[in-house]
Amino acid sequence: MFKPVVVIPVYNHGDAIGTMVAAVHGHGLVCILVDDGSGPGCARVLQALAEADTERVVLLRLPQNQGKGAAMVAGLRHAHALGFSHALQIDADGQHQPADIPAFLALSAQQPLAVIAGCPVYDESVPRSRFLARYATHVWVWINTLSLDIRDSMCGFRVYPLDSVLTLFDEEVIGRRMDFDTDVLVRLHWRGVAVVNQPTRVTYPLDGVSHFRLWQDNLLITRMHTRLFFGMLLRAPLLLWRKLGRAG
Repeated sequence: MFKPVVVIPVYNHGDAIGTMVAAVHGHGLVCILVDDGSGPGCARVLQALAEADTERVVLLRLPQNQGKGAAMVAGLRHAHALGFSHALQIDADGQHQPADIPAFLALSAQQPLAVIAGCPVYDESVPRSRFLARYATHVWVWINTLSLDIRDSMCGFRVYPLDSVLTLFDEEVIGRRMDFDTDVLVRLHWRGVAVVNQPTRVTYPLDGVSHFRLWQDNLLITRMHTRLFFGMLLRAPLLLWRKLGRAG
């Protein structure tokens, strides 16, 4: 049975999260808010949202900030424990378009074993440096999957089949911070989980808050690409065999 839920990692996005929750509810969906150690102001906002709608808002708190990836792992595990089959991940800051949620979920219902991965269509608000820097990760992902199947591994707007992603979490260590989105998608692809790319508009961001740490997160991402590269070398025969099989 296809039973989706929305999981939103939140870290000090108190000004934007109410708008995101209202938009999610506009599509008749339950959302799990994962408070990744937010400060008192944001924590109060999240508590108020949960108390105002106990049926459609589930609040999961982490005792201290652990990173986006850790928040998503906690949220996805909780979603599975509550009986949901699929989880739609969307950022709390308003950069993703909730109006596109039905398109993501329709694709997921049609292809329930696949990951539906957002492929950003940017407007003029995107910082030019960030737009260009993403291509370094794109190239590494194409190398590390020996394919062009994943058009954008960094977009945090996607739908996961929970059985597949929780099996991955149980068997492998996944990046816990800004390296999570790429790491989890590449490793699911290695396991044969199909990736369906869904174009979606992206605007930067509603509340002007970014938690990307220039040096620390770029170092984490570089280390992740290195690990994935050596992982790809070990899996190269299988990946190439799979690619040739699809071509045939």
